[in-house]
Amino acid sequence: MPERSYYSDTIAAFLARNEDEILGTLSRNSTFADEPTQKSAWIEQIRILKEVLTRHRGDWGSGKVYFEYDVPRIGKRIDVVAAIGHALFVLEFKVGETEFRPGAVDQVYDYALDLKHFHETSHGQFIAPVLVATKARAGPFAIAATSHDDGLLAPIRATPENLSSVIVQVLALRDGPVINAVEWEQGRYCPTPTIVEAALALYGGHSVESISRSDAGAINLTHTSESISIVIRDAQANRRKAICFVTGVPGAGKTLVGLNIATKHSDRASAQHSVFLSGNGPLVRILCEALARDKVRRLSISGTKGRLGVARSEVRAFIQNVHHFRDECLRSDRPPVDRVVLFDEAQRAWNRKQTASFMQRKRGHADFTMSEPEFLISCMDRHPDWAVIVCLVGGGQEINTGEAGIGEWIESLNRSFPHWDIHISPRLHDSEYGAGGVLAQLDARPNVAWNNHMHLSVSMRSFRAENVSAFVKAVLDRERSEAQRLLDEINAKFPIVLTRDLKQAKGWLRDQARGTERYGLVVSSQALRLKPHAIDVRSPTDPVHWFLDPKDDVRSSYYLEDAATEFDVQGLELDWTGVVWDGDFRPTSNGSGWSHHSFVGARWNRINKPEIQTYLKNAYRVLLTRARQGMVIVVPESDPDDPTRAAEIYDPTFEYLRSIGIKQL
Repeated sequence: MPERSYYSDTIAAFLARNEDEILGTLSRNSTFADEPTQKSAWIEQIRILKEVLTRHRGDWGSGKVYFEYDVPRIGKRIDVVAAIGHALFVLEFKVGETEFRPGAVDQVYDYALDLKHFHETSHGQFIAPVLVATKARAGPFAIAATSHDDGLLAPIRATPENLSSVIVQVLALRDGPVINAVEWEQGRYCPTPTIVEAALALYGGHSVESISRSDAGAINLTHTSESISIVIRDAQANRRKAICFVTGVPGAGKTLVGLNIATKHSDRASAQHSVFLSGNGPLVRILCEALARDKVRRLSISGTKGRLGVARSEVRAFIQNVHHFRDECLRSDRPPVDRVVLFDEAQRAWNRKQTASFMQRKRGHADFTMSEPEFLISCMDRHPDWAVIVCLVGGGQEINTGEAGIGEWIESLNRSFPHWDIHISPRLHDSEYGAGGVLAQLDARPNVAWNNHMHLSVSMRSFRAENVSAFVKAVLDRERSEAQRLLDEINAKFPIVLTRDLKQAKGWLRDQARGTERYGLVVSSQALRLKPHAIDVRSPTDPVHWFLDPKDDVRSSYYLEDAATEFDVQGLELDWTGVVWDGDFRPTSNGSGWSHHSFVGARWNRINKPEIQTYLKNAYRVLLTRARQGMVIVVPESDPDDPTRAAEIYDPTFEYLRSIGIKQL
């Protein structure tokens, strides 16, 4: 197992070694060894820890210290992890700081949370996050448990003068077995990053193995990535053209696989370009901005000034909006620069009618007759030798008019591209993918390979409970007993609560979140009668600010002022969500199904078109599967003086959810 720290030693050995020896080890192992400010910080940390630990050499000498402990999920390193007695101390030093800044408090909390959630042998440990501001005035400090009661203390603010007392009092707070440091450090790190965290880590050079879970249920992430890599290598070696169809349950990591392949198979020197494409505009904007900001941050840490505009341009070569790619191919008949193209949510590509209409109205191509899938394949078919397309396919997530579904990709291949090899997930036969009878057309085709590794079967959006998506499916399919069973199974680890009070829901979200765990309100784009609750879906939310900006920015999700719709959050996730359920999607009067509505003018109108009904149901599927750790569902109170918010509009939804067993706040 590779070392996760730049320097580690028993406390006794650490105290026996001289400062230069420790500093030399840190410098040899680090990637920023030549930075004078970093060396100065290490010297100060070593000095403080030696002074503190020397006082308790006899009691704590068998413990162990780890300097610069790697946290690949968030691309950072913990200054020091110390295993002392029966507690793990996560120490973040702010050298020269005279105060405890909120961002630094969240930083050390995030580090401790990462260990608690994702490091196998830290799950049951007593963990104390400690922020040390080296120039702050010594004074009283608080040691407190949290409402989560999981052995992780609230962040402790310490100074060099009282750090010893902090450690003593933490150890006195509760008893427990002494940590076996050798066993602890052998624990597997099994993170479940958000898609933004994953993109940052992969773009920064981490492997998909280092930032994803490695348990048996989720191991097919690696298998799927390797299966696609084999197809790419074979296509290049044998001058073939191939297309892969990868399916997966919501949150299983399809986008993660796509980003991994895009980084793994992109070699500008050999002209093997890869690009990740998505028609999900908010996702592309958020990922590009996150990567650009992070690149500037990393350049700044290394002492180089980076320009955000330049960083954004570089990132756009890696992640693009599929429509920009399409428009670039319209301008020229030449092959695109990319040899490997990954289409996220490929089922959302436009059908022939939608594409032709757009091309005629917006691009002036009056004779355009192809669907978007057919045109995109034709663009890659321009390469004279080899090319690979990877279609990442979600099920039950179509939320836009004109989306072709995966069937159009299959029909396009059979109609116009018989020479392409097809590598396909057998799960495309499932009804939720909408491939229908077109798959039968592949039976007579010689170059088709059905591959089980092209399906991702385990949701990893929620690292607390894998069956959240199955629970949501049961709720939306009105399978009450199955929903009750699944709720009983997941509720201990993934709290789902119900309320009619939006203010109460906001308080619950703030209470649940720790560190920078992100929370926010999500609503249907058809939720037009939430305006009395200060939620106006016609006032657009900027998803970049909503997803990426910090707690002190009023545009961020943390402020709980702006709500995001299914279009803003599809493909993304938060730690905690507040789903505000309006009257657009409600139980039928007999309770057997769902009644679909749009608000037009001054009243609710029934939606009778099956396609639009499906979009509305899928909108709630998206909203209810965005949370990683838990959610509160808000069904607003009715208003007897407002016929558009009458009891029969809201009460049946609340009663249905309560009948499933969702706990009311």
